Amino acid sequence: MHRLCLALIALLLFCLAGVGTPAHAVEAISVPASADAIDLTRSVERYVNHGPSLQVSTAPGADGIVRRIEVTSRDGSNTDWIVFALSNPSDEQIDRLLVSPFYRLVGSGIIWPDLGQSRVASLSPSQGIVPERIPSPEADVFRITLDPGAVVTFIAELRTPNVPQLYLWQPEAYKDSVNAYTLYKGIVLGISGLLALFLTIIVVIKGTIMFPATAGLAWVVLGYLCVDFGFWNRVFGIGAGGEQLYRAGGEVLLAASLIVFLYGYLNLNRWHIHYSHVAIAALVLLLGLFGIAIADPAIAAGIARLSLGVIGILGFGVVLLLAFQGYDRAIMLIPTWVLLLAWLCGTALAVTGSLSNDLVQPALDGGMVLIVLLIGFTVMQHAFAGGALVQGSIGDVERRALALTGSGDMVWDWDVDRDRIHTANDLEMLLALKPGTLEGPARDWLDVIHPQDRDRFRATLDAIIDQRRGRIAQVFRLRSEDGHFRWFLLRARPLLGSDGEVVRCVGTLHDVTEQKTFEERLLHDSVIDNLTGLPNRQIFLDRFDSAMARYRVEGAGRPTAIVLDLDGFKNVNDNQGISVGDSILLTMARRLARQIKQQDSLCRLAGDQFGIVLLSEQQPDRIAGLGEALRRTVRAPLTFGEHEIYLTGSIGLAIGDETNTTAADVLRDAEIAMYQAKMLGGDRIEAYRPTLKTVTGDRVVLENDLKSAIANGELRILYQPIVRLNDRAISGFEALVRWQHPKQGWLGPHEFIPLAEESGLINDLGIYVLERAARQLAFWQQQNHDNYRLFTSVNVSSRQLLRHDLINDVKAVMSRSALTPGTLKLEITESLVMENPEYSAKVLERLRSFGVGLSLDDFGTGYSSLSYLQRFPFDTIKVDQSFVRNDHKNHNGGARPVILRSIVTLAHDLGMDVVAEGAETESDALELLQMGCEYAQGFLYGQPMPAEDASRMLANQLARMQG
Repeated sequence: MHRLCLALIALLLFCLAGVGTPAHAVEAISVPASADAIDLTRSVERYVNHGPSLQVSTAPGADGIVRRIEVTSRDGSNTDWIVFALSNPSDEQIDRLLVSPFYRLVGSGIIWPDLGQSRVASLSPSQGIVPERIPSPEADVFRITLDPGAVVTFIAELRTPNVPQLYLWQPEAYKDSVNAYTLYKGIVLGISGLLALFLTIIVVIKGTIMFPATAGLAWVVLGYLCVDFGFWNRVFGIGAGGEQLYRAGGEVLLAASLIVFLYGYLNLNRWHIHYSHVAIAALVLLLGLFGIAIADPAIAAGIARLSLGVIGILGFGVVLLLAFQGYDRAIMLIPTWVLLLAWLCGTALAVTGSLSNDLVQPALDGGMVLIVLLIGFTVMQHAFAGGALVQGSIGDVERRALALTGSGDMVWDWDVDRDRIHTANDLEMLLALKPGTLEGPARDWLDVIHPQDRDRFRATLDAIIDQRRGRIAQVFRLRSEDGHFRWFLLRARPLLGSDGEVVRCVGTLHDVTEQKTFEERLLHDSVIDNLTGLPNRQIFLDRFDSAMARYRVEGAGRPTAIVLDLDGFKNVNDNQGISVGDSILLTMARRLARQIKQQDSLCRLAGDQFGIVLLSEQQPDRIAGLGEALRRTVRAPLTFGEHEIYLTGSIGLAIGDETNTTAADVLRDAEIAMYQAKMLGGDRIEAYRPTLKTVTGDRVVLENDLKSAIANGELRILYQPIVRLNDRAISGFEALVRWQHPKQGWLGPHEFIPLAEESGLINDLGIYVLERAARQLAFWQQQNHDNYRLFTSVNVSSRQLLRHDLINDVKAVMSRSALTPGTLKLEITESLVMENPEYSAKVLERLRSFGVGLSLDDFGTGYSSLSYLQRFPFDTIKVDQSFVRNDHKNHNGGARPVILRSIVTLAHDLGMDVVAEGAETESDALELLQMGCEYAQGFLYGQPMPAEDASRMLANQLARMQG
């Protein structure tokens, strides 16, 4: 009854005081004497932003009475509180340590994470001894004393709303736990420090970017652990909560260093420039988080944690992508990166609270060091496997070995005393031979060497042994397992012993099959027509000479030269296109081949001109009969789709005899007869007779005069200006050859260029023009320093392009003239390159490598193969004047600007400039400028002129620019 009265009085006083309804009494937690630690985290009552004071009911004591306890905050402001009660069921006084860590990774969160600070500001008991705060750099620690049988309620004033962990420890057990964790921290920090120091030493010795990147990652991990383990606080005396900025900075640096390592180790800049752009952008964003960390470390840390996950996933994708491409570094990094992804998953589960074991945070710290350790092993494995570490300490012998490996040559070693040849296994693999087939005596090699090369190979080895000096530089063929032969170049030298005898012969083998194949192709193209597969003019002359030699010795089998030229073929070629023309030539070649016998030879002498070395027929009437059969064969119509094409042929005959000294003379006589047939209207047969020389004498005289003019430098080079449209400045010239014949006056190119091609003088004429044009261009460039890009274009004929000496001739001209690269341009018509596109592409590439510009002339007038156009290294397209002149008589004039604009757009898309021929009016120039054409050439800007007049034009232009 007495106790009930006291309780009613207390309740009345509480109501009179005007305080709100008190909290219900907490349930006391029993503290056994044998328990090392009790987790109170989920057993406390929380009061968030409750007010400046808190009044609660205590847990019922041993007498069952519920009392009141009120606690006021230290600064009188609203604050957060927690309440819990402890009971001592034993009959002895017990001491316990209440521990609340400043930072705990578990449950800290990803976005706006809790980076740690002091949690408990004060601790007030309902009775007994006031708890004593024990200084600790890592947690709020209070010593609590519980009397025997006491039930004590505690109110803790908090500094933060969140208390990640609250433990009640037995003092000795807590001390043992701290000591054990401290030892673990020391071990982990020691390993991390040694690893960072070791990787730094590797950087100092020698290394590429991957070594500093790896060392940087190791130092960042070491710094992060120093902050996480509280070592940073002890060294710099940082108070509770002051490490938030350092912890956020450590997480930002961890993400940034991971990007730097991935970029440096995988050498991403070698794969694509976009990798560099992404890496730099990510680094800039991450390093920008330092500014955010100063204002709010939690935001910076949250972004850094999200970035780590993104880097891990995207980085793994990059590693797999490069690994599928066979990149060794990426393949070696896969196991370590898988472990990194597992670590990131574990960290994500920990910070979200899914993993809440006390061992999670130490395990993740140790896992971080383990990952860096594996990364270090991966980097060192690459280094000691022949990477960057050995670059600084190789000697001359190692350098020679590396050079041999880099060259791709195979070692060839002949032990003379033991008569045993050793070569690399690569040779047997290349030939698909069984291992050891080429390991043995030198005579065993004779079985796989081509029969034509065996004697030369044996003689070379014998000569080296006998003479005891010299070098071997021999090309021979080795047979592969499938029976095909491959070409190899052997370079070796003998090594002499102390007695002066050859003891070894050591060298290298280099596979030159592709080079030999290309040379054979060039040789084939030099004697065989690429289109029809027929022998060319040179083979015709060789075979006719051979037949004449047999005729002179044996007196039988007198040869006859037959020359057949297609009438009107040029018109068909121009109107129908090159593809139709090529088809006609192929058809004619097959038709003519069926008319001759096996001992006769059919050759292609020129574009539409065929030659036959006739041996099967000796009687004049039989020879004339064959000529008539050939004429009828040509007259047979050619069907193309729904159209039929009719051609005729002019045929000339010349019989070899003792009066003809050479095959060239007979062929010339046959051509004279053929020209006589053309003069008489074509589609007829003419046999050579001496009286025809008077008819064609003018042509022979003209040919001799042309030869003399070239030799004496009597041909004139005229230059027509090429103007840049945007400012009307002279940017270049086209070199045009003219001939002032002493009797016939000025002759245009159409009057002597065909003669030069037929007579073989075109090569000398081409070099003549090229040499003088290059010399004049060099002079202009020296005089006009402000216009050093001034260029000159020179036309190249088909005979020049397909001649093998053209490359050497152009190279010689460029070496003798100090020209700006790309300013001497060779103009080549598309019909020329399409005659033999594969060969033309190789020739043009070689010419381009000498610094010669290439211009595609008369574009659009023939059969334009766009698939080949993109393969040819042209830098300029020259549009034919038929697309430039606005001819009102042309019924298709409306399509002209559309076609012209399409050509200009096509050229620009291919990275080429455009020169338009035939600009005669200002309206033409304005139209070309509006279409985007860069250059124009025509009578509007000047006719072909001598070099002196062109120099005066350049001087006047320079004066206007300077004035």
